[in-house]
Amino acid sequence: MQLHYDAIIVGGGPAGATAAIRLAQAGWSVALIERESFPRRKVCGECIAASNLPLLEALGIGEAFASLAGPELRRVALLSGRQMISAALPAAPGAQPWGRALGRAQLDTLLVARARALGVTVWQPCIAHSLGGAPGAYCCELRSVRSDGEARSGPDGSVALTAPVAIAANGSWEPLPAERVTLHAGAGMRTGADGHAGAREHDLLAFKANFIGSTLSPGLLPVLSFAGGYGGMVIADGGMLTLACCIQRASLRRARRANPGLRAGEVVQAHLQEQCQGVAAALSGARRVGGWLAVGPIRPSLPLAASGAACGHALAPFRIGNAAGEAHPLVGEGISMAVQSAWLLCALLIGHPEVRGRGRAAHEAQRALHVQYAVQWRRQFLARMRIAACVAQLAMHPGVARSLLPLLRRAPGLLTQGARWSGKIRGVRGVSEGHQENT
Repeated sequence: MQLHYDAIIVGGGPAGATAAIRLAQAGWSVALIERESFPRRKVCGECIAASNLPLLEALGIGEAFASLAGPELRRVALLSGRQMISAALPAAPGAQPWGRALGRAQLDTLLVARARALGVTVWQPCIAHSLGGAPGAYCCELRSVRSDGEARSGPDGSVALTAPVAIAANGSWEPLPAERVTLHAGAGMRTGADGHAGAREHDLLAFKANFIGSTLSPGLLPVLSFAGGYGGMVIADGGMLTLACCIQRASLRRARRANPGLRAGEVVQAHLQEQCQGVAAALSGARRVGGWLAVGPIRPSLPLAASGAACGHALAPFRIGNAAGEAHPLVGEGISMAVQSAWLLCALLIGHPEVRGRGRAAHEAQRALHVQYAVQWRRQFLARMRIAACVAQLAMHPGVARSLLPLLRRAPGLLTQGARWSGKIRGVRGVSEGHQENT
């Protein structure tokens, strides 16, 4: 069976679902391919900056988000050892000046349901077993996913999708078919998916857990600085605390020696409570809900969105979200970069209907859009990626971080300015509060 669409999108997280919604709002026929069944938990800090709330309104989920999300995030804090310094978060312009947190189980489900309501064909749980062709003539073979996570034949035999436009929103852990390498799994952690060979002492491994009954102040966004890693805490939907962090492989190994007999996530929790008194205080009397999630290594990198066409190489699918470029999670801009990059790309695609055609005209139109998208992507995200990298290096060396504490104590507004520099109030052009098209 072969089905034709205007666009094929691989990955149903915030980036892929946002792109599907925007294109469907503009009248495109869209196939959205997602490997996992929803709702699902995912390693993520789960913060959504205020700059994205008008965008969620435009996507048609603003009201649902407002009814589910955690309290407004009005303050930021730095926790290092026994020290804590807090300051006001910068307010975004408009009627919704403060960000909020919503668990990925809720957010991803909301977005995909909205895409379905707009007529997007959602293939879930399915994988893109092969993705070939070129701009104007992509072809994707689908395989459904069994309960054990392995691929099998398509839902109704062999299913092939064709489209002039293909978009990679597959994140960091599920490479496109042409990029796949052997995956090594163990202890809930996938390694090697990004093509890097071997384990490195300074690899960052990401962990996340949820707790109820914490004493963390609602509306406070603490940043954690500890030896060999960094992290954050936030109160999300239902009063649930999300604790997420990244820790270097060597630091985790030392922490395991200090806490023999514990699972990796429990070792991380013990390490955080020892290194940051504020974490121990927040979790005092709290109960963990579900197990620890882990994935790694994460290797933040410069944007792939700027490669390919801009360098004169053969064209590949457009990239959005982490598939385009990944910032250090410390600044909590992952979801922002996902939905904003999707919006940027879709604005270009919708504005150039010739990309939906076939043959050389579509190929050349997409070549030009690759270059335009790369320029806009860098303008929107490159500064916050560099700032995130600098702050992450400081946070992983608490001796350095603590040397800055006297300055921050005298001028806590520096934390506010740092949040502003990291992109917390920077939205994406072309969307205004209350704006909604073809819904």
